Amino acid sequence: MGLAQYSVVPVKNEWGVLHDGNLNGGYATKEAAFESAMAAASLAIRQGHEVHVSVPGSEDEGRSNR
Repeated sequence: MGLAQYSVVPVKNEWGVLHDGNLNGGYATKEAAFESAMAAASLAIRQGHEVHVSVPGSEDEGRSNR
């Protein structure tokens, strides 16, 4: 199986999850985006994929213009 990567990223005044070039956004908090990423990662693990999840620390929380 392949590698499934999930990145929690700031998007304007919200948070999103980047996976396979697709951005799923609209999360009010970083924690909500993380929970969504973990649910998707759990499914990927069940399917046999290696999984990487990244979440920025507090010092990286500057909002981007994505």
